Order: sequence, then structure tokens, then C-alpha cells
Amino acid sequence: MVERIKTILSELLLREIEDPRLQQVTITDVKLDNEISYANIYVNALGDENRRQEVMAGLERAKGFLRRELGKRIRVRSVPALIFHWDATLEYGERINRLIDSLDIPPETEDDRDEFEPDELD
Repeated sequence: MVERIKTILSELLLREIEDPRLQQVTITDVKLDNEISYANIYVNALGDENRRQEVMAGLERAKGFLRRELGKRIRVRSVPALIFHWDATLEYGERINRLIDSLDIPPETEDDRDEFEPDELD
């Protein structure tokens, strides 16, 4: 059901929402509680973390429409309440990559390789 919700919401954002704040928004994850009362929806704006506030405001405004349309497309007794969260994992990954790229690691020398003999590790 999680993948179905993710797909439906992604399609709604792509095809039916006209709010310019919600263009290029990606749903990265959906987590349901055990009773299917709440759906935590994680989103990101494709490489533009500066749009966080406007995206979250747009989603808050569209929440009722999205929940209603979701209810039309899935068969459950009660449609879960949608709670949107900004997914910072992409941003965090990029930051880690930049830090790794900025490291000045000298190339390995022959002396470095000989420093530990295999029998010394036992």
C-alpha cells in the first residue's frame, strides 16, 4: 500500500496540481502507522533545497485535495491523514560527497603498503 500511495501522490503532483510551488517536487518516502490513520510523506525539490518553505506551504495548501484524490484511488475504510516532511537525506548525501571530494589524501606509497604484514594482524 505504501508504494501505491507514493505512486498516486507523485502522479497527482505531476499531472493535477497547478501550484507552481509544487513543480519538480519528488516524494522520496511514505511511512504509514500501524492503524493506517497517518501517512508520513517525505518530499524533496530535486536539488533545490532553498525551496523548502515554499514547497511545504504549497503542500499544506494542497493537502485536502491530495487526500480526497487519494481516497478515490485506493480502497480503504478511512483515508490516512497526510503529514508532509522535508526529506533532507539527499541534501545530507550531497554534503558528505562534497566533504569527501574536498579531502586531500596523498596517494598510497609502497611504504604504506608494507607497513602491516598479514601475519601481524592476527
